[in-house]
Amino acid sequence: MASIVVTGGGIVALTTAMLLADDGHDVTVLERDPAPVPEPSEAWETWERRGVNQFRLPHLFLARFRIELERGLPRVIKALEQAGALRLNPMAETPAEFTGGWREDDGAFEFLTGRRPVMEAAIAAVAQSTPGVTVRRGVAGGGLVGASVTGSHAAAVPHVVGVRTTSGEEVLADLVVDATGRRSAVPDWIKALGAQPPEEELEDSGFVYYGRHFRAPDGAIPPAFGPGLMDHGSISTLTLPADNGTWSVVVVASAKDSALRRLRDVEKWSAVVKSLPLVAHWIEGEPLEDGVMTMSKIEDRHRRYFVDGRPVVTGVVALADAWACTNPSLGRGVSIGTLHGFALRDVLRESGVGDPTAFAAAFDEATMRAVEPWYRATLSYDRHRLAEVEAEIRGVPYEADDPQWEITKSLQYAAGQDPECLRAFVSIVSVLGTPDEVLARPGLLDKVLSAGADWREAERLGPSRSELVSIAGS
Repeated sequence: MASIVVTGGGIVALTTAMLLADDGHDVTVLERDPAPVPEPSEAWETWERRGVNQFRLPHLFLARFRIELERGLPRVIKALEQAGALRLNPMAETPAEFTGGWREDDGAFEFLTGRRPVMEAAIAAVAQSTPGVTVRRGVAGGGLVGASVTGSHAAAVPHVVGVRTTSGEEVLADLVVDATGRRSAVPDWIKALGAQPPEEELEDSGFVYYGRHFRAPDGAIPPAFGPGLMDHGSISTLTLPADNGTWSVVVVASAKDSALRRLRDVEKWSAVVKSLPLVAHWIEGEPLEDGVMTMSKIEDRHRRYFVDGRPVVTGVVALADAWACTNPSLGRGVSIGTLHGFALRDVLRESGVGDPTAFAAAFDEATMRAVEPWYRATLSYDRHRLAEVEAEIRGVPYEADDPQWEITKSLQYAAGQDPECLRAFVSIVSVLGTPDEVLARPGLLDKVLSAGADWREAERLGPSRSELVSIAGS
């Protein structure tokens, strides 16, 4: 068994640490935020995770997250339920006229979701009680500890044997797992060792988020009159049920859309949401914040540590958002990160870390197989959606020279017309199957293109662009 250091103490870091400890590895988690973990019931009011800029912003935990935890960490599922996490199945909530009635395998679509502080507090409590996991809060990494390499992999790359904290302590390990998120400093640490830097793709995602959380006096979640993510011309909305009778509403806009920047104002934000007939009732509860929470300057980033047929460094791997991250409007981040954690566990089972170069190659291959397709599909959707928004702002139709976008739009529309298309759509939304996997089902693509052929004629339910600008700016 190996000694492993995980840098970062977020949800994916903690679930991965538990998976590895359950396999007999000795895992130390280094989390720079010093605040102790509160009880889940107190987390929303008291816990500040200053190292996580989206900590108090709306989150959604999709069906794939639940399925993977039930498979590998059922005790975490129990803790989340005890904390008040919500179980919700979109197929059960959708009228039978659209679903064709309940089917035995529709249970796979069930979410287990909640507000980020509540979910993380529950998960952190389980991690802290897991044999083999040591969580050190208030300890930040400051660099990597390198070692001279001998043997078959000596000529290729530097090898990492631990993390040097900002206080100068060396925490040695057989493997370092970077789970510090989208702005990880580990690539700079790798360059400081004299290694070739990871291959990186980076661009601004182009979106800005304006959100608020709510609670109803009777604890009831508002009914959904459409999917959680709905497009309304130049904006989108997210309506996200959460734990203990709470939920959130988010307006997503282009970061370049100066006409909508007054959405930071509660009155303007509320007026815009009230103008959307399928969403307006979601803000009738008690707000849990005084203002509108915003998030911008979100980067689409992808780092690959295996370049030109060899690793840039051995002994360290990037996990979840430290590996790749995108605009979070599709809510896939935690589910993709959880899949990545399971992939790491499985590679360690199969390969071990005895040959660092072979392990690096195996983990890169597992990453490309298990999670790379999700990153690419999400990035493609984001780029088309942003271009569609910018065309709406200019007052022109968006015509993409990409048949995949036509299929995507057809599927979105067909989901309201045909039960098979609905289940295909929800499968992709829930991270149960990539678009390519789902659309490869016999006969489905033809059905999607037929049932979704009129997507351009779909009725706009909400204000026109000029009306929207007037509402947001008046």
